[in-house]
Parts: sequence; C-alpha cells; structure tokens
Amino acid sequence: MIWCRTVLNTDVLIRVSGDVKCPLALSHADLAAFADDEQVRDVSRLDPRRQGDGVTLMSVLSRVRPQPSATHLTLLSSRDGFAASVSLDAVSARGVLIYQIEGRPLADDEGGPIRFLISESAACRTDELDDCANVKFVDRIELTSGKGRDTRE
Repeated sequence: MIWCRTVLNTDVLIRVSGDVKCPLALSHADLAAFADDEQVRDVSRLDPRRQGDGVTLMSVLSRVRPQPSATHLTLLSSRDGFAASVSLDAVSARGVLIYQIEGRPLADDEGGPIRFLISESAACRTDELDDCANVKFVDRIELTSGKGRDTRE
C-alpha cells in the first residue's frame, strides 16, 4: 500500500494535498497497483462517452486520509488553468480518476495525465456535480475547508 510517499521524479501523474494527513504524489505504476476492487475497468460502463481505466476517488481518499476540516475537493489543471471545486461528501463515492487507456497512461489529447469522471453527473451548469466538473488534464487535487478555486462559469 502507498502511504505518505512522495515521488520526486517526472513519473508523477497527480498530487493530492491540502487538508489531508498524508499528501501523495502518484505515478501510473502506483495507480495500476491499486487493488482490483479499487479499480474501475472500462469507464465506458459509467459514461459511454469516455474510455479507459481508473481508480475510485474513495481509494485515493483512503490513502491521503482527509482531515475532519476538509469539506471540498478541488480539481486543478496546470495545463489550462481550469479548476472545479465540489463538495467532498457529494463526490467521494462517485468520483473516478481515469489514468490509462489500453494499459498506457492517458496522452494529452485524451485528457491526460488524469481525467476526472463523476458518475451520473448532471448537465453543465445545472448542479454542483455537473459535467463541467468532469475535468480533463488534472494533475493536482486539493482538499480544503470550504470551497476552493473554481473557474467554471
């Protein structure tokens, strides 16, 4: 199991920090090593517009161990500056981090390094957990007390 380990090389796909007991930096190999019951094989079963494999947000949260003060999860993309902040309670059981297609890391044109998917999300601008919170190019997740940065209109 991966606990409180920071990868210091370019293999890092995503960093999870903020109001957590154990900040993490995860590589493709780290995510692929999650247990079978933490994996989501073929995400097209959840959203036919998406493809690839992911890990559940809940499995990542179990490793970073959110502080009791953490109320929101902010998805950040340094590539395009996009950010979406959603209620941790609302998304924790429904979030998936898509990290690979056909066993290889997501390419940039596929939304890599991580594409975040919320199962059963609403149409954009109709709910907090809307399609606009299905963020591509995610390379950082931050847990915060209160709503974090959000660039959605």
